Amino acid sequence: MIRRSPGLRRALLAWTVAGLVLLYVPLALVVLNSFNASRTFGFPPSGFTLRWWIAAAGSSGALQALGTSVLAGLCATAIALVLGTMAAFAVQRFRFFGRRAVSFLVVLPITLPGIVTGIALNATFTSLLGPVGVTLGLGTVIVGHATFCIVIVFNNVAARLRRLGTSFEEASADLGANPWQTFRLVTVPLLRGALVAGALLAFALSFDEIVVTTFTAGPTVQTLPIWIFGNLFRPNQAPVVNVVAAVLTLVAIVPVSLAQRLGGDVAGSRT
Repeated sequence: MIRRSPGLRRALLAWTVAGLVLLYVPLALVVLNSFNASRTFGFPPSGFTLRWWIAAAGSSGALQALGTSVLAGLCATAIALVLGTMAAFAVQRFRFFGRRAVSFLVVLPITLPGIVTGIALNATFTSLLGPVGVTLGLGTVIVGHATFCIVIVFNNVAARLRRLGTSFEEASADLGANPWQTFRLVTVPLLRGALVAGALLAFALSFDEIVVTTFTAGPTVQTLPIWIFGNLFRPNQAPVVNVVAAVLTLVAIVPVSLAQRLGGDVAGSRT
């Protein structure tokens, strides 16, 4: 056990508190301002009201954008679950030439700046696939989100497979189970937590993505982050935007906390 001096412990505690304050005080202000009676959101608030929450609940633009974000997130997560799990099994359960290169290429999209990914996808959809009838829309948004959601699932499943080893699967085979029975009755139950955690984190990442969405959505698709950004500087919509941001802040706690409880392995985040 490493012993630390009292001065070092106090310094670490002070830096930890400072970091938490820097992270969460702005989020608390967003939630507080969603109840602010003033449109200017001065601090301290001039009064408190539920007016903006009622207006947000009746905003057709926000509700439509919410539905689009949920649909895109669910589809991107489904694609990521299939492809990310398959890639994790290939890398962790088989030995072949270029295995490390495959692992690197699968993880690479999460390390690239979103604007680079967005530009690359936009050029692919418009210049390369445009002549064959591909247009920017919800489908291209889903594909764009899936490119980095795959990494989240891959990291979770690969980490769990490394920790599990192959002893349970080998025991199942020794008892006469065929590969499909082993996968369905042994492997999947053991991976359930990692799969759910990866899906939750992938959905959360897709739901709040704005940079890649901007380059892949086209003029006809508006997700909730795009709607927030587009209405942020409109005086009449600013209070409603603040409510939506507060709701997203509170809702974001759910998938992250569940993923930590179920997964046990931390997936990457976008840079």
